[in-house]
Amino acid sequence: MKIENVKGTFDYSGNEQEIREYIKDTLKNVFKLYGYEPLETPIICNFDMLALKYNPDDEILKEVYKVTDQGNRKLGLRYDLTIPFAKFITIQKGLTLPYKRYEIGDVFRDGPVKTGRNRQFVQCDVDVVGLDGANIEEEIISIFIRGMREFNIPFEIKINNRKLMQGIIENLGITNEEDISNVIKAIDKMDKISEEDLSEELLNIGLSLELQKSFQKYFKMNLEELQKEFINTNNVNIKEGLNELTSLMELLNYSSYGKYIKFQPTLARGQEYYTGNIFEVYAIDSGIKSSIGGGGRYDKLITNWIQDGNSYPAVGISFGLNVIYEILKNREEFTNKSLVDLYIIPMNTFKESLKLADTIRNYGYKVEVEMKDKKIKKALDYANKKNIPYVIILGEDEVQKQELNLKNMFTKEQTTISFKSLDNLKNILK
Repeated sequence: MKIENVKGTFDYSGNEQEIREYIKDTLKNVFKLYGYEPLETPIICNFDMLALKYNPDDEILKEVYKVTDQGNRKLGLRYDLTIPFAKFITIQKGLTLPYKRYEIGDVFRDGPVKTGRNRQFVQCDVDVVGLDGANIEEEIISIFIRGMREFNIPFEIKINNRKLMQGIIENLGITNEEDISNVIKAIDKMDKISEEDLSEELLNIGLSLELQKSFQKYFKMNLEELQKEFINTNNVNIKEGLNELTSLMELLNYSSYGKYIKFQPTLARGQEYYTGNIFEVYAIDSGIKSSIGGGGRYDKLITNWIQDGNSYPAVGISFGLNVIYEILKNREEFTNKSLVDLYIIPMNTFKESLKLADTIRNYGYKVEVEMKDKKIKKALDYANKKNIPYVIILGEDEVQKQELNLKNMFTKEQTTISFKSLDNLKNILK
């Protein structure tokens, strides 16, 4: 038997996990500022629900971890948090809309492993159901911006619109739904593969070289150029897509968020359920090329599942915790951080040390007591290895005098404090 992690899964301990918890706590606080409430959904889902309308050969289905239970039911591990959220909304009765939730949880994809992308990874999502239009999309994007500012990560947000993409493809004479979907997937690779490989992929879909020239032209235009090009168009998807993008950009510019935004006509995002504006966040000068997060509008998913004659517009975003972790983990404020504020070394004063530790913990400090009766040198070596900033050596003389000596392990400075004035520690411990 080989004792090891499954490929693409990792253990995180000590400072590593402390950073990851910091990311979760920071994002939770951001989400709560906007009135989003917590939700937890199951990791195991019915496979048919995860499959949606994807073609069996689609990459997303190839990456699903498929399992069965003792009843031989086809199940799978969730690959994102959006599908379980849509399921939750669908099976709820009498839910007050709009409903705004956040969820932080593990998702699983049996795909390529690279920096920031494991096979088990954490997504931090916010979603809203029951609101359409650009107002809520501006709020959603402002959450991205606030989160990135909290982490002090330079970033840009790329945006596009799935209706606009579909309309441009329709304008080229491609109307079959499956062909449109395949072309959109190819477009999404325009900045990632060579022109020759892209051309071959488009030829396989059925786009002649002549048609590809028109195709390439449109998907290299900026938003203003597309607006001029299609000012008199009769294509509904192009009209709606441009209007949705324009409305969102107006709000973002008014809020001074426009400086973070870049229109990217080739941005598609892989999931089939997106219907309108879509977004992805990228870290600048981080060495990581993959997105830090993404999302968009998916107005038909919940509507089609509930099928009660009403519309359930939805929009959401996801922060990738693992990618953020890879950016933060080497920062100085994290690499030298101790998980303990104070280390007490008893010298025949074990019970007194335990009581002292509890008293100091009541002030909110993290305190560890030496439990193995180490000699002072070994105990101090331990404190240095763990980067613990402060140490108290508590001997019988200190107990008798009812005072202690607090040692700063970095400056070597010592401070004497009376047991009656322990709250003076607050002026020293930071």
